[in-house]
Amino acid sequence: MSRLHGVPWLLTWVVLICQAGCCLLDSVGAAESFSHLRPFSNKSNLDQGYCERKRKTNNFSMWSLSSESLIATLPVDTIPENSIRKVRDCIFSVAYPTPFISRVLLVAVSKDVLEDILDLDVSVKETDDFLQLVSGGKVVLGSIPLAHRYGGHQFGSWAGQLGDGRAHLIGVYTNRYGERWELQLKGSGKTPYSRNGDGRAVLRSSVREFLCSEAMHYLGIPTSRAARTLLDFVIQEHFPSVNMNDSNKYLDFFSRVVLETANLIALWMSVGFAHGVCNTDNFSLLSITIDYGPFGFMESYDPNFVPNTSDDERRYKIGNQANVGMFNLNKLLQALKPVLDRRQKQLAFQILEGYSEHYYTCFTELFRAKLGLLGESEDDNYLIAFLLKLMEDTKADFTMAFRQLSEITQDQLKELRIPQEFWALQDLAKHKFFSDWVTIYLLRLGRNMGDSDSTRRKRMTAVNPRYILRNWMAESAIQKAKMNDFSEVHLLQEVLQHPFQRQAAAEKAGYSLRPPSWAKDLKVSCSS
Repeated sequence: MSRLHGVPWLLTWVVLICQAGCCLLDSVGAAESFSHLRPFSNKSNLDQGYCERKRKTNNFSMWSLSSESLIATLPVDTIPENSIRKVRDCIFSVAYPTPFISRVLLVAVSKDVLEDILDLDVSVKETDDFLQLVSGGKVVLGSIPLAHRYGGHQFGSWAGQLGDGRAHLIGVYTNRYGERWELQLKGSGKTPYSRNGDGRAVLRSSVREFLCSEAMHYLGIPTSRAARTLLDFVIQEHFPSVNMNDSNKYLDFFSRVVLETANLIALWMSVGFAHGVCNTDNFSLLSITIDYGPFGFMESYDPNFVPNTSDDERRYKIGNQANVGMFNLNKLLQALKPVLDRRQKQLAFQILEGYSEHYYTCFTELFRAKLGLLGESEDDNYLIAFLLKLMEDTKADFTMAFRQLSEITQDQLKELRIPQEFWALQDLAKHKFFSDWVTIYLLRLGRNMGDSDSTRRKRMTAVNPRYILRNWMAESAIQKAKMNDFSEVHLLQEVLQHPFQRQAAAEKAGYSLRPPSWAKDLKVSCSS
């Protein structure tokens, strides 16, 4: 890590902060974040007057956090030392962030998170109190910072104790709507679980995680905005629809996790997102996307796409993500077995067997929408698979092929007149069976009752993004950020907040054009 112009960095999901190339980023759960804005409950409490009692402020004297619900319910490490060690018989260790020793810079903030979730006016980012809070230099009223102890399977093998090695859960915030959110710092210093790390986060990974959190949120994909007593606590806090008095409550809980995991991975596939490290500790029971490391949005369609250079066995290739979801859910089921009787274990296994059907149902529905199809037809799966095979053979750009299908007219398709600007479709049209697929596709569109071509295009452009966070875009922004130029981070943030709308700034930057040649083999590792 090198010191750039003698100034440390600060970066978070809500904000980004760093010191000498080390970043602090918000995240959630077993992942990381300042606004790991993970909701405890999304139930509105407007009838209780929250909206009236709490208004947006830039004054931290009236702003507080609470750790009481966590500490009172779940076991806490009895050893107060913040030393790297094996920790036993607890869920959390009390661990305070380590402040940066030199000045920090604010790289970016999420205005929506500050104002709509944390009840803070965006002007708060100009205050020293805010900078101190998000950089770990100040603990606000009611906060008892905690590091989460957890274990998991990494690349298919049990890895033992893992835990938050560079993250601190600084408390729960209840906003004016009565929503309760966990807030977490990342890169905020060592904890008992830091192993050989220094508790910090580098600028590159922090910029990538911040931008990808924004991208996934505005693409409509759940993201971190990051069996004991513990299981009951999780259900009570995060699954209010599960009846705690029902003898089958754990089955109900497991069923919901299975369904939502299937839905989440189908959503990933619909935008060509490869997580890169789908270890069990990187999967959330809330079925939200967490822990952005060597992720990547697929450029040319390739089921074998692997964004992670560390994944030598291609375990987490994009085409295997659904299978990995099944593996992770099976490990969850193994952990739940002690609280299930024999009959419930059999039912839980049947629930797990239904995962594949849930996944393919959701996958098909999403791709029907991407193609502008209304209703259902028994041939839809064939139409979708046919198109993906054409994409694979021609190495057509996944995102832009669907987007350009959203913008081209049916007359142009019928006559195979592909305008020059539709470069991804031109690549696809090189396939000898493209015209056959077009014929089948147009016949299927003709069965959309009461539909017009303009309505179809409007509907398709609302679900097929024009802009995604491509690795080359993030890399370009990172290189400028290393020189204290955050302009491209801000540009990307703005573009990614409106991924479905054509934007002049994005077009000028070439974000909808064919990726530059130097970006072809750009990948990242787990340590990036």
